[in-house]
Amino acid sequence: GFSQYYFVERQIAFVGLAIVFMFGVSLLNPRSVRRLALMLFFGMIAVMAAVLMFGDEINGARRWVRLAGLSLQPSEFAKPAFVVFAAWGLAEARRRNDMPGLSIAVAAYLVFAGLLVQQPDVGQTMLVTIVWAAMLIMAGQPIAWALALGGASIVGLSVAYLTLPYVRLRLDRFVNPTPGDNSQADRALQSFLEGGFFGRGPGEGTIKNVLPDAHTDFIFAVVAEEYGVIACLALLALFGFIVVRIFARTLDEPDDFIRLAVTGLSLMFGLQALINMAVNAGLLPPKGMTLPFISAGGSSTIAVGIGLGMVLALTRRRATVSSVKAPRFGGSDPMVTRGEVNQGSSVR
Repeated sequence: GFSQYYFVERQIAFVGLAIVFMFGVSLLNPRSVRRLALMLFFGMIAVMAAVLMFGDEINGARRWVRLAGLSLQPSEFAKPAFVVFAAWGLAEARRRNDMPGLSIAVAAYLVFAGLLVQQPDVGQTMLVTIVWAAMLIMAGQPIAWALALGGASIVGLSVAYLTLPYVRLRLDRFVNPTPGDNSQADRALQSFLEGGFFGRGPGEGTIKNVLPDAHTDFIFAVVAEEYGVIACLALLALFGFIVVRIFARTLDEPDDFIRLAVTGLSLMFGLQALINMAVNAGLLPPKGMTLPFISAGGSSTIAVGIGLGMVLALTRRRATVSSVKAPRFGGSDPMVTRGEVNQGSSVR
């Protein structure tokens, strides 16, 4: 019953909001980023707890809250906030012995992951756990901790397989696919065959008419059919370039908090994109995870914008006393700094 360009118009509006949030957050300093993450994390944790008690159940899950006629998924906003908050705790644990930073970071993970499991949202729980384990290793914690977390995740997946019918169905179909069962993954894979290298043309795809969640979880399959494998590879390369570029900015970062936060945020961004594309290509069972900025959805799009805004804020080059250029003094070198001109004196 929606108009032809309903999702297009909504997504343009959400992308515009995401850009505004990304630009606004990018202007913050590291201390303000920490404060924003603290408020956002605890605020969204409270909303997630309220949704579990009072929210509507949709397809067997309680993940969304209605606000001003819009559907909000608080866990999407909690993800970047959790990464920054946990990075602060892990950095403080390395810097100060009297600060229970590690305990705070562990408690934040347990609370967040516990609420995700209760929704239930197995895919997001796995994503958060992988990023959290990587941050533990980067923070210098024993690798045994990450291995123990991996073992606990395997146990958790086993429990989910035995207790959640939709998880069992997805895994069974992935491990033992039945030809012609017309499942989401089977239809998505078919779109790659239909599109070939260069696609059938914009708007010419037909798989999207019979593929559930074609505008969200399986948008990459629509891209494959209409624009071809070449476009999919270009999109993959673009996500990879962003992640590698962010990693490169942290190589010489002396601040543990900034290094952990930026690396964690880039991992969250890159892994979410990789998981979505892998599901569409039939390499992973369906996870219900969106493709950042491409999938339709306000919560995901705006939350990704906030997360990348935090990355920009934490990696932005800032002027220091030694980098301030001095004005020209007669025939002096314009690149000489004020400190070099006035050697032995303090720079005002």
